[in-house]
Amino acid sequence: MLFNSIDFLLFFPLVTVVYFLLPHRVRWVWLLVTSYFFYMCWNPKYVVLIALSTVVTWLSGLLIGRAGRVPDPRRRALLRRLWVALSFVINLAVLFFFKYFGFFWENLAALAGLAGITLRQPGFDLLLPVGISFYSFQALGYTVDVYRGELPPERNLFRYALFVSFFPQLVAGPIERSRNLLTQLYGRHDFDPDRVRDGLLLMLWGMFEKVVVADRIAYLVTHVFDRYQELPGVASVLAVLLFGVQLYCDFAGYSDIARGAAEVLGFRLMVNFRQPYFARSTQDFWRRWHISLSSWFRDYLYIPLGGSRKGTARKYWNLLAVQLTSGLWHGANWTYVVWGGLNGLYQIAGAALAPGRERICSRLHIRRESAPVRVLSAVFVFLLYDFSLLFFRAPSLRTALSMGKRVLLHLEPFALRGDALYTIGLAEPQFHVLLWALAALLIGDLLKERLGEVRPYLARLPLPVRWVVYLVGLFVVLLFGMYGPGFSEAQFIYFQF
Repeated sequence: MLFNSIDFLLFFPLVTVVYFLLPHRVRWVWLLVTSYFFYMCWNPKYVVLIALSTVVTWLSGLLIGRAGRVPDPRRRALLRRLWVALSFVINLAVLFFFKYFGFFWENLAALAGLAGITLRQPGFDLLLPVGISFYSFQALGYTVDVYRGELPPERNLFRYALFVSFFPQLVAGPIERSRNLLTQLYGRHDFDPDRVRDGLLLMLWGMFEKVVVADRIAYLVTHVFDRYQELPGVASVLAVLLFGVQLYCDFAGYSDIARGAAEVLGFRLMVNFRQPYFARSTQDFWRRWHISLSSWFRDYLYIPLGGSRKGTARKYWNLLAVQLTSGLWHGANWTYVVWGGLNGLYQIAGAALAPGRERICSRLHIRRESAPVRVLSAVFVFLLYDFSLLFFRAPSLRTALSMGKRVLLHLEPFALRGDALYTIGLAEPQFHVLLWALAALLIGDLLKERLGEVRPYLARLPLPVRWVVYLVGLFVVLLFGMYGPGFSEAQFIYFQF
């Protein structure tokens, strides 16, 4: 059930109306039932996996809490580590089997072939369970939080099951922390018209990002990646540049719809994107992009590895290890490993060159806070990240390298002049709509960068002005969204992870 589908358009209002009609004490039960129904709409049999992850991490939390009462310090520490380890082993084993086994076997067979050994392909074909990387990491984060004493073990299995399966953020995040979402499940969430309005506005903005911007760009990007050998290299350059915008709007759009839906119901989910393409350094970029995953890796991998506390060399290795792991988290393909490795190297280079950059700016009297420097820095960071997205988007390393080769040897920078621009996936009217949509997106992000949150300012406008804004936004999504004859609802990119 996609957020941008008729099914969800019927599902969400029904869930919301019944939720607020029910007595407060049983509302969470209704959310649990509807969350499991939401997940089963993808593939009913895979609900067993989310139930398994839920039970394993819930039991591990209880056992960690019980082990904390053991009198002997050594035995207490051993038992607590044992239950954390078992939780990780079971969850990661399931994740490995369904997401990485085929990739592992393919590479093992290739290595064996070099030695003259033939390995038979396993006789089963696994379908990747939707959202498995997201809910597995959310559940494992709870285990670590209990182990660290940041919150007590949850005693109610079914309320904990709602934390793992809460439908707005179930299949593509944000990857919530237990000390945020789990604690909210015990709060009272009465109907609040202002909160509902704000939630619906956030959902509307997310729909704009998804169906007006991301899905429109997708037609051009897909056309070029499928036919790059027949097109001039400049088409590949344009497609990769626009894919950076597509990925941002697709994923930020999902996150905004998820946050808005949760807000309508009375829950506050974490912000997942903070205008990442305004970042002026690679370090700042990863504090703005997919924040729930970046902070998860920071808290549960980077810091436990030593962070920046054990010397410069160790810090750089930790940065690279985190980004390589992030690449593998995204998918079982060497393209994601290269994408992660490149971004790890970007962060290392940024950290290593920072002192020299400061000295140069000081000697040349360059004001780092001046508008031209801020813009140039943001453009540079965007281009670095966008280059790595060539590997993220390409189906294989061979394709990525072949596209890069074509850009170098057959760039033809002026080949898309005039009407030629409208032959690579988007007709002229659609391209013009895209340009206006990108302008609106830029204005929206500039306002968020300056104000932090736009909705409170919008709420202070006169009522007629507000309704004009609401209706214009709604009509833009309805009139210019990529659906209807000739189009189909597009799956969110991060659903495949």
